[in-house]
Amino acid sequence: MLWGVPALPVAMLILTWGHEPRGVLLAVVAFSLVLAIVKGVHHAEVIAHRVGDPFGAIILALSVTVLEAGLLIMLMTSETGPSSLARDTLFAVVMLVTNGMMGACMVVVALRHHVGTFRVSGTGGMLATLITLTFLTLVLPSFTTSEPGPEYSASQLAFAAVASLVLYAVFAFTQTVRHREAFLPEGSDEAHVPATVAQTPPPEPAVVDDQKGFFDENDPGDEYPDDHRTSSLTHLALLVTCLAAVVGLAKVSSSAIEDAVSGLATGKALVGVIVAFVVLMPETASAVLSAWRNRFQTSLNLALGSGIASIGLTVPVIALAAWLTDTTLLLGLGTRSWCCWR
Repeated sequence: MLWGVPALPVAMLILTWGHEPRGVLLAVVAFSLVLAIVKGVHHAEVIAHRVGDPFGAIILALSVTVLEAGLLIMLMTSETGPSSLARDTLFAVVMLVTNGMMGACMVVVALRHHVGTFRVSGTGGMLATLITLTFLTLVLPSFTTSEPGPEYSASQLAFAAVASLVLYAVFAFTQTVRHREAFLPEGSDEAHVPATVAQTPPPEPAVVDDQKGFFDENDPGDEYPDDHRTSSLTHLALLVTCLAAVVGLAKVSSSAIEDAVSGLATGKALVGVIVAFVVLMPETASAVLSAWRNRFQTSLNLALGSGIASIGLTVPVIALAAWLTDTTLLLGLGTRSWCCWR
């Protein structure tokens, strides 16, 4: 449990707050930022593991959303003029989730177990929610006429923020209450809906080990390394500490990040890709690990749930921050971008 204490990130935040680190110190700050994210998601994973599916996937998605929103707000407050950082980050999240995370999980489960089992009712609902949120926040702003360019008017942005929040709330209610069984791994005692499978291979014979007892490498049981001596409240307190360290270190290093990418052709779009990659990296590892353990439905819940939460919860927070700081948000993608995505 000791390794989960964010000592270095907190120490670097205290030492560098109010300064603009450069050189070696900046490299240490960047390392501390990534370390705080990894440790924060570790504590979120422990809490999620104790809660169980599908609530665990929601907890992980919420922690990732807090990280993403905190990073975006800290970086946006240091910008001047209209900001496209939120659009670039959300678009990168959608691309990484639908192509990177889901693709990696499919490849891993196919190579490791030859067939992946999932529930089409739950997974299809998640895909439909993600598509709706993506269209509402990244495509529709380019076609409204109240404001020139790829942006919403104040009332339209407020509607998009509320609609995104409502969509996520409906999705969370469906996943955890109304149709909870549709998001549980196939074979769960609580699941009563048929699974969608490509094939039904014969079950692997279980191995009995006289030293370790009954063991099955495909058993999705308690394989997560959890220190049960530490209470969930302690993990929660350390998670909050990690999140605060991430937001603070992002603010400290924001000016250096902007200076580093200012001369590049991609400019601020690269910052959005970096933010999305760093934030999704720990959850991607969790999703791939679930696929390796033959929990394909859990890996899909993690992947698609993180994308839904990234848009459904980040957009309201970013909209509120933009209103408070009088920042203009450029949300709509260019025609070339969304046509390629389509």
